[in-house]
Amino acid sequence: MMGVGIAAGALAASVLLGWLAVEVVFKLARVKAPSDSAPRRGGYEATVLPESAPVEVLRGGTWIGVLERLAITGAILAGASGLIAAVVAIKGLGRWSELQRNPALNERFIIGTLASYLAAGACGFVEVWLS
Repeated sequence: MMGVGIAAGALAASVLLGWLAVEVVFKLARVKAPSDSAPRRGGYEATVLPESAPVEVLRGGTWIGVLERLAITGAILAGASGLIAAVVAIKGLGRWSELQRNPALNERFIIGTLASYLAAGACGFVEVWLS
């Protein structure tokens, strides 16, 4: 019975801590926009996320994040870490067309996805370590 409680706690922590991690990482990713022009690297203008700019979000992102964290943490708890590859593939393929239409969202998508996956993985591995 205690194992079920720990697993439920890991899943809940995955959802909540993942949300917090994504928000913190998004806040840290914002930079002050240079006043003269966008920074250049390799001949291309870099994308700058100004501190005061409105943030464009992908539709359903919050719920997708909750579900992906539950799936990743659950896969680790079930000892089926190979299922994590399916989660990564489904999310990437599912967002492909939206990201192609609006390339400015790519950076935000990658940052949020990695922060979410790291939080979910950490919660899963902590639960495995505790049990």
